[in-house]
Amino acid sequence: MSGFVSFVSAGPGDPELLTLKAVDRLRRADAVLFDDFCSGPILTHVRDGADLVGVGKRAGRTSPKQHHVSRLLVDYARTGVRVVRLKSGDASIFGRLEEEITALAAEGIEYEVIPGVTAASAAAASAGIPLTRRLVARRVQFVTGHDVTGALPEDLNMAALADAEATTVVYMGRRTFKILAERLIAAGLPASTPALLAEAISSPDQRLYRSTVVELAQELSSEDQSSAPALILFGALAPELSTAKAEEIATD
Repeated sequence: MSGFVSFVSAGPGDPELLTLKAVDRLRRADAVLFDDFCSGPILTHVRDGADLVGVGKRAGRTSPKQHHVSRLLVDYARTGVRVVRLKSGDASIFGRLEEEITALAAEGIEYEVIPGVTAASAAAASAGIPLTRRLVARRVQFVTGHDVTGALPEDLNMAALADAEATTVVYMGRRTFKILAERLIAAGLPASTPALLAEAISSPDQRLYRSTVVELAQELSSEDQSSAPALILFGALAPELSTAKAEEIATD
């Protein structure tokens, strides 16, 4: 007897950014395995009596091992119930989705993936800027700021990341951005390239900090490191648009 697993993308944290399909799966679930950043109000959509299991991973904190999370998914599904694996942001972006899908496939357990709003899109929306800009930034690239050890990955394509005519989004890069910035500048990225730190996006504690790559690196290396989720955008970022400028672009 086998159940069914829905990988539900919770978005950046604001429950109003959930999709209708995500809400439906939460309401029908018998068990929900959830990440830390999508707990709270989002879980109010889960029916009474469903099992709620926290399996989130946080940098610098004791967290469940990935093989344990995958095993829990399999064990629940094998009892024949409807399982939701609730992942923050979009499940397919730096969410270890593949490992969990692989575990289910090995056991012949069916699943679906429900996409959602990733933090990069939510950050750009909160800042009032586009991720792409006509004639200026035709490419968007997402990269992780740390590997399994917490260090900056050594195999990053610095030539691509140093392209000032792209919009680059660094997930989980607060602690390693100083080193990344040094390597980007050495690879040709202008130190004055615009940068944006987006912290706790779509939550009441949201903070947006506009700077340059070199200034942000200095700021992050000197401040007490916050535990709030954050990502960094840099490249051909648009300034905040006034109403008049927005109308000008819309009619151009």
